[in-house]
Amino acid sequence: MTQLVFIHGPGAGGCADSYIHQLEHFPGSVAPNLPGHLSGEPCPDVARYTEWLRGWLWAQGMNRDLVLCGFTLGACIALQYGLDYPDEVKGLVLMTVAMRSKERAPGSLEFRLDAARNPDVYRQWKDAMGHSMMFIEPDLRERLLKRHDEVGPISQHRDLATIDAFDVSARISTLNAPLLLVRGVDDPGKPPEYELEIHQSVPGSRYLKLDNAGHFPMVERPADVNSAIEDFIGTIDAGTV
Repeated sequence: MTQLVFIHGPGAGGCADSYIHQLEHFPGSVAPNLPGHLSGEPCPDVARYTEWLRGWLWAQGMNRDLVLCGFTLGACIALQYGLDYPDEVKGLVLMTVAMRSKERAPGSLEFRLDAARNPDVYRQWKDAMGHSMMFIEPDLRERLLKRHDEVGPISQHRDLATIDAFDVSARISTLNAPLLLVRGVDDPGKPPEYELEIHQSVPGSRYLKLDNAGHFPMVERPADVNSAIEDFIGTIDAGTV
């Protein structure tokens, strides 16, 4: 039986709240909070987060037929899991992800450090985070912005650095799990099309591009993302991927 696992990212995505629509739509699905996100000590890299997640899942008796759905940091973890433990993974759904180090605007990491020290910069950081969620309905956007306050800019800085150190480009051709990639084409940050690189490197992968969606497809176009996940699982079960 398929076990859906949703893995979050940094900032407003730094907890299970970012998957509210998916958890409601898919009974029995899980979305654990990673260590260092609201509580606990963070892991030093994607590989350690992957081991933590595997231990957490095994403790719940979830160790087979996994469909891992990840966003940014969570997508890196899902991809690492699929490469390291292919026998446990039934499929991967990756959103807003790269298989190699990301390119960022100069000063973007330092901006988070400055926000932790300077109240004026903190407000600028919150404004920037609000702008990145421009396609999310207002009530949920405010809820996620409050999570930004709880998770904080230092946590986000740490997560972005962890993402930027992630690189499995030399291994990507060995990925066996069926793969669905999702990208919001109207991301205010206008990142390079990293998902296309993965799609071109993994034969048989699917690539869904959503307009009127940006950095957070799962909360910006939840009905379409949920439908895509359902269809993806259906093709896996039917053996037509």
